[in-house]
Amino acid sequence: MEKIYYSFIIPVYNRPDEIKELLDSFKNLEGNLNYEIVIVEDGSTIKSEDIADSFKSHLNISYFFKENSGPGDSRNFGMNHAKGNYFIILDSDVILPSNYLIEVNNFLSKKYYDCFGGPDAAHTSFSNLQKAINFAMTSFITTGGIRGGKQQIEDFQPRSFNMGLSKKAFLETGGFGKIHPGEDPDLSLRLLKLGFKTTLIKNAFVFHKRRISWSKFYKQVNKFGMVRPILNQWHPTSKSITYWLPTLFVIGLIIASVLSLFGIMLLIYLYVVYFSIAFILALLSSKNLVVALLALVAVLIQFFGYGYGFIKSTISLVILRKQPEKAFPHLFFS
Repeated sequence: MEKIYYSFIIPVYNRPDEIKELLDSFKNLEGNLNYEIVIVEDGSTIKSEDIADSFKSHLNISYFFKENSGPGDSRNFGMNHAKGNYFIILDSDVILPSNYLIEVNNFLSKKYYDCFGGPDAAHTSFSNLQKAINFAMTSFITTGGIRGGKQQIEDFQPRSFNMGLSKKAFLETGGFGKIHPGEDPDLSLRLLKLGFKTTLIKNAFVFHKRRISWSKFYKQVNKFGMVRPILNQWHPTSKSITYWLPTLFVIGLIIASVLSLFGIMLLIYLYVVYFSIAFILALLSSKNLVVALLALVAVLIQFFGYGYGFIKSTISLVILRKQPEKAFPHLFFS
């Protein structure tokens, strides 16, 4: 295996403050490993070029500006212009722990994979809202660990906020597609079809800030729900009953609430138990009562948003036989 030279690929859209915070964390990376940083400005009106230039005396940075075409295409653009043979793709709203690149390099040096993903976590400096949403997005009790909070290593489907991809795998797949969100599991599934192995590097986590409010969070998870039936249509072997669970959870909660009005309490008690467990887990992980309470709101929004998006998309694609691009044009970049 040839020596790995890493290229960090970072698309950004109107977020110079985020880029500054991320580049600050690069200055603290340990290990003395050679790498480059490729920043791709995706048609921003508020540019990050001055921020990137201010770090060039400390970091090996290349900055590119292109017309807006979405994060997937911007990552492809960055990989096409990168000098490395292994790409690490990050969202602009993450912060790197100082040992991040050491964890990645140690893992790949022992057992090489053409694609990896890492988890995300909440930094102590994050707001209570950000910590609550992080719990909802990463806890096994809510997502089953699909974002890296589980022990499964092989065939892990990385998310593009923290994802590694070899140059060889990029060239053979053509990189990310035009759908967003959902471009990362789509790429992972295409990689598996071509025989590439993916993995989880559990210790290579990032602090994922998420520029988010309750309304933005709902919109995000609602899109996740709409995308999944599209991916199931494109990749039939990826279908799983687990993707129905948020929809079934919401339907069950509605039924439980109605039954409780007639004095039938068993089903509502089951939901009380679930949310009690979620509250305890959030409290233990955050050690913050406010975060634990907000986490319950985040879990409800996550299930309702995803569940509604999933059933809406399923009806459009399966029952009404609509084409994804025509049914949900806002999920695709031209």
